[in-house]
Amino acid sequence: MWYQKIIQIFKIPELRKKIFFVLGIFAIFRLMSNIPIPGMNAQNLKVFFEQFQLFGLLNMFTGGTLDKFSIAMLGLGPYITSTIILQLLTMIFPQLEKMYKEEGEAGRRKFNQYGRILTVPLAMLQGYAMLSLFQRQNVIPHLPPLIFLSSILTITAGTMLLMWFGELISEKGIGNGVSLLIFAGIIANVPSNIRQIIFTWDVSQIPSYILFFAMAFVIIAGVVLITEGRRNIPVSYAKRVKGMKMYGGASTYLPLNINPAGVIPIIFALSILLFPSMIASFLSGVSGPVGSISKNIADFFNNPWIHGILYFILVIIFTYFYTAVTFDPKAIANNLKKMGGFIPGIRPGDSTVHFLSYILNRVLFIGALFLGIIAVLPSIVEGITNIKVFGFLIGGTSLLIVVSVVLETMRQINAQLEMRDYETF
Repeated sequence: MWYQKIIQIFKIPELRKKIFFVLGIFAIFRLMSNIPIPGMNAQNLKVFFEQFQLFGLLNMFTGGTLDKFSIAMLGLGPYITSTIILQLLTMIFPQLEKMYKEEGEAGRRKFNQYGRILTVPLAMLQGYAMLSLFQRQNVIPHLPPLIFLSSILTITAGTMLLMWFGELISEKGIGNGVSLLIFAGIIANVPSNIRQIIFTWDVSQIPSYILFFAMAFVIIAGVVLITEGRRNIPVSYAKRVKGMKMYGGASTYLPLNINPAGVIPIIFALSILLFPSMIASFLSGVSGPVGSISKNIADFFNNPWIHGILYFILVIIFTYFYTAVTFDPKAIANNLKKMGGFIPGIRPGDSTVHFLSYILNRVLFIGALFLGIIAVLPSIVEGITNIKVFGFLIGGTSLLIVVSVVLETMRQINAQLEMRDYETF
């Protein structure tokens, strides 16, 4: 039973220590997310987020810290952006690609160090942009230059501290630290959403609530099914004789995830959509033709139909793009050939590359379509049920993050429990 597994987890000192360590980091993170930067007007901030709903998506990726205008308002966004930029640069600079893919653990450490260094200017740039935007929208008063600079440095320090926390969790805790911190930010908003449902309860809305939760159940089941879904490609290894012993001859499989890109394409698409909208909103207050054009652009991107269609298309495009960066059929075919492995019925070499590419494109179409639907699902659910709470939690990107993080963490905990049982045996 599930409760017996929980008891077993807390009986193991090492595992119990890791879990308490992660929970301690979560507590510090939530404390940071509720310490506001001085000068904030809470009412104007609430109006701002109601007016610009695209920032609700950005707030989700910061772990719910942006709408509180806290010292950690950027969350891990600059760190994630720097990592994505470096991964894209591997396609342009062969030396960077060699460092990331061929130099082993030392190369990855150096690559990650570059990501940390790039995070600092990105955090300062994003902090400057957000503070300037909030000043134009009267969310905060116009700050003197010295206070403005100290606010940017505070925001940057908050991002770097969260980045360090994420790496500590990955090193000393369980699971991926960055994903767990975003997960903690999403889950932290659940009590307020439940409270909103209770306080705004309307008997006439009962059919909508029933439909809402029925759709939620179907969505969660679909997310779990696609996240765990794999296409197994059979692989056999040739027999080799060394001395008096025979090696190889085993059969296994190469798993291809239906959703190989995870949530990264949604982050890419969100960044592309938010950037012109933010710039247009920033310039819409300027008088003259520039302000008029900027206002038209902002209205265009804020149109729910235009936003939904562009979001859906960009997610599909970036799913194929990111998978092309991270998954190399030629490298996999070469590795199989070096180890004496082959796919039954397929010749090693170019034939294996073409076969892997063919299977990948078929599987990837389902994964890309799934991600596109997940991205626009909050708007569909809200449009059908007229319920705007839980929109991001049960119908969108945050659900994909929550389910993925929970499944991955459960896998790691089960692996440690099995290892413990094996050592005891």
